[in-house]
Amino acid sequence: MKTKTKLGSKIFIAIMLLFFYLPIFYTVLFSFNSSKSLTNFTGFSLQWYIRMFNEATMIEALFFTITIAILATIISTIVGTITCIGISKSNRILKYIIKSLNNFPVLNPDIVTGIGLLMLFSTFKIEKGFATMLIAHIMFCIPYVMLSVMPKLRQMNPNIIDAALDLGATPMQTITKVIIPEIMPGIVSGALIAFTMSIDDFIISYFVTGGGVNNISILVYTMARRINPSVNAISTIMILIVTVILVLLNIIQANSQKPASEKKNTKPLFVVLGLIIVAIIVPLGNSKLKGSSAIEKYGTDTLKIFNWGEYVGENTIKNFEEEFGVKVIYENFDSNEMMYTKLQAGDQYDVLVPSDYMIEKLIAEDYLMEIDKSYIPNFDNLEESLKGLPYDPENKYSIPYFWGTVGIVYNKNNVDYEDLEKYGYNIFKQEKYKGKIYMYDSERDSFMIALKSLGYSMNTTNIDEINEAYEWLRELNETMEPIYVVDEVIDNMVNGLKDMAIVYSGDAAYILSENEDMGFYMPKEGTNLWSDAMVVPKTCQCPELAFEFINYILSYEASYDNSSYVGYTSSNKDVIRDLSSEDGDYYENEAYLPRTGYENDEVFRDNKEVKQLISELWIKVKANN
Repeated sequence: MKTKTKLGSKIFIAIMLLFFYLPIFYTVLFSFNSSKSLTNFTGFSLQWYIRMFNEATMIEALFFTITIAILATIISTIVGTITCIGISKSNRILKYIIKSLNNFPVLNPDIVTGIGLLMLFSTFKIEKGFATMLIAHIMFCIPYVMLSVMPKLRQMNPNIIDAALDLGATPMQTITKVIIPEIMPGIVSGALIAFTMSIDDFIISYFVTGGGVNNISILVYTMARRINPSVNAISTIMILIVTVILVLLNIIQANSQKPASEKKNTKPLFVVLGLIIVAIIVPLGNSKLKGSSAIEKYGTDTLKIFNWGEYVGENTIKNFEEEFGVKVIYENFDSNEMMYTKLQAGDQYDVLVPSDYMIEKLIAEDYLMEIDKSYIPNFDNLEESLKGLPYDPENKYSIPYFWGTVGIVYNKNNVDYEDLEKYGYNIFKQEKYKGKIYMYDSERDSFMIALKSLGYSMNTTNIDEINEAYEWLRELNETMEPIYVVDEVIDNMVNGLKDMAIVYSGDAAYILSENEDMGFYMPKEGTNLWSDAMVVPKTCQCPELAFEFINYILSYEASYDNSSYVGYTSSNKDVIRDLSSEDGDYYENEAYLPRTGYENDEVFRDNKEVKQLISELWIKVKANN
């Protein structure tokens, strides 16, 4: 019986280890994949590591991640340890108050802490960047250090301290020679937890960062918009670095817990650890881009851009920096609402790339300055369909960046084209496709689909029509077993995991280029004709340089690099023509060229009241999923 129990325990442990470490193994394996796929290993290659080291944003993110983690660990460990030693000799009331305060950051949800710090820094006009992220990391690491050190202090014999003082030791000598050696296991444990928490943090860092300072978590999150296997490469590098550091720290901790007679000299390990840290930080720090001076011409040599993740060509930013002799601070957002929150918090940028309805909102709230067309000679390159759109009829405030539609990607082997033409969006409610569909996890796009399928405008303000659309989505959710996805739909459809999916045209273009069995269909009921455009906020520090960037993006070379790499349709009419021509990257790709001039296609408009209602109804739809 005991043998069976032991065997069962070993099997359970093996399963748990597999569960924990299989994703890590998966990440490492696909960092060496020869193709872009994140699910199909096609052969060994180092191309993603080469690309990673050539991408300044990734190297900078790695540098900031390691630097902030190390500094936050050292400072929080020192502060937390000193605080614990101090309150251990305090009266009961003070000790209770400090312990209670220490628990707040641990129990408080990270998003609440992040927003609180964002508001605090904004209130005091503190520019967000390296310093604010470091302060935030120190703040949330200190409680974990204290929780590790306090138990060791309670276990310590207080008579040892009195004996040291009676024998002539000074208070500082008592702390360094007596107390710290006794509680060293707790200090090392606290440092380990602090380092892990700092490396791991995303939510708080996302709210307090700025000035182009990103850690790995933020970078990976914002890059999830598009498939980029370089993420696997940089994740593998991080796994290696963290593993080495944690192994050394664990050896030091294990040694500190041994009796004095069995302890070994760990100074060489500290030296090795220090050399590893220096070997990581110094090369990464030196590899950061440094812009040439353009102060004489523009009054600044820095341009701050706020754009969607994975929404720019491989060489676009680098070429702009070299041509104009400036340093571009390039930050990413994951939604229009997050971008708007950052603006409200006082963050300053020179160029933004929001979507149509958000641009309308920003214009109405007087956030944007008019674009001086005399700086934009490449405006003539703009696709005619993108001039005079409803949210900015005279293009006074915005210049389109990318544009496209929303449609249905379908497996041509499993979905009848006649069904698509017959049912349109209602094909998602046909019983034979039950359990074989992806819905885009977006309240705006989901209600667009429902409203269009019912024959209504996606910009309707009629409450009855919106409620009818809610019922359409609720019935779909309850009867068809849809899977709600966002960016993961790209790789999933490339690998044919479902028969149909609601997809943005740029993502669809990539899917079709990777899987010849996939097609793209835009229903006759109409769709969202969207565009993301470049705008200049009134807080811009150098409008002339911002206009130079907008003009540069409209150039043929930059537009071609952008569109060919990202997959979304360019706003440059010549690039559209060439990329969709016989020699182009998207020749005969039915998703690349948006449908234009179709009366049922619409542009989203900003309507606060309707948006609030739809948000509430969408929560109800998802609650039944």
